[in-house]
Order: sequence, then structure tokens, then C-alpha cells
Amino acid sequence: MPNLGVWMRPKDEKWFQSFFAKHPSIQVCDAQKRHVLMEEMDGLLLTGGSDVTPEFLRQENVDPKLLYQDDLDPERDRWEFDAVSTALARGLPILGICRGIQVLNVALGGTLKLDIPGHGHPEQKDQDIQPLRYDGKAKHRYENVNSSHHQAIDRVADGFEVEAWCTDDNIIEQVRLRHYPFVLGVQYHPERGKIYDALFDDFCKRVIALKGKTG
Repeated sequence: MPNLGVWMRPKDEKWFQSFFAKHPSIQVCDAQKRHVLMEEMDGLLLTGGSDVTPEFLRQENVDPKLLYQDDLDPERDRWEFDAVSTALARGLPILGICRGIQVLNVALGGTLKLDIPGHGHPEQKDQDIQPLRYDGKAKHRYENVNSSHHQAIDRVADGFEVEAWCTDDNIIEQVRLRHYPFVLGVQYHPERGKIYDALFDDFCKRVIALKGKTG
């Protein structure tokens, strides 16, 4: 049975239930609940959550007033950054969502815009209303997405190709890792909408396929 490593907040579990139900052969291993070794996983899912703790950021002079201090979780940061390193070294499929795209970018040497205007409206969490423009090579494309966040990619990490931007202000909304089977980061929340099924199916099929190759 393929193992999928993830650190997930309890309040986010409901959004992923239908996603996991469609792929019952995948065992979800939640590091928030128990010890999870990425050496035993076949894929990595990075979900939404708190701001990245300053000690893990690749930038100087971080203004603490720009971060949501009450939600910082250095234990999660430590596990996720180690997980990304191990997953990349093993060639595992990785899908990063919201905070996840930011973790991927920082892990590979990029930086973040620590507070941005106009992307934190409540209605954007569940409604596909933010228009995107895409690079011509992007496989997964959506005219509008449900993107609600107060941080975003600033300097893009080496190796990442930007696949989508917000049409209003060019905030980066989707990246993929060049010359790698599957590392995709999205700033929006595909777990909250039916239109994103193909993206999840693509990711899960790669997790299952990798398990088939490695036994």
C-alpha cells in the first residue's frame, strides 16, 4: 500500500476527505498525529496552515509584525522542511498547497512576500473567483481559483518554473520544479473545489505508480 506523508491541521481534514476517499489504496500518514519517516513514504502532501517561522526563512530583517505570531508552529516547520529534502532526494511526488507552495519555495532557496494586500478576502477561500493567467506549458489550468492568503512567493527558488499568476497583480499562484517528475506548488486550495479533481488524480496516480516501481 502506498504511503503519503503529510502534516495536517485537524480543522483541514474535512476538506481532504473526498480526495482521500477516491484513492483508498493510499495510506495517509499524518505527522501531526504520529511519527512519520519520509524514508517510508511514497509521496509528500504539503497543506495549508500557519506562516513559516522566521528561523526557517531565507531572508534577513524579518519584521515580526508581518507574521501571524499566534499560529507559528516550528515543530511543523522542522518536519516539513526535512520532509521536502528527503522527498526530493528520493524522487517522490510532491504537491504543495497554499502554505505548501511557500514551504517548497523557501526549502529550495527562495523568499516570500511576508504580507500582501488584496488576497485575504474570506469569500476567496471557498469561491473560485480569482482569475489567473498561465504559462503555455502548464498542464493543470483553471480560469478562476479559490485563493486566499496573506503571504506569497517573492524571489522564485532556482529550478522552479512559474506556471500561473494572478491577473490582477501578478502574484505567483502555481509553480513546478523543472526536470523533476512531479513537484507542483499551488497558492490556491484545490481540496475545496470539484473542478480540481484532475490535479489530485494526477498526484495520486504518481504516488501509486512510484510504489509500484519500488515494491
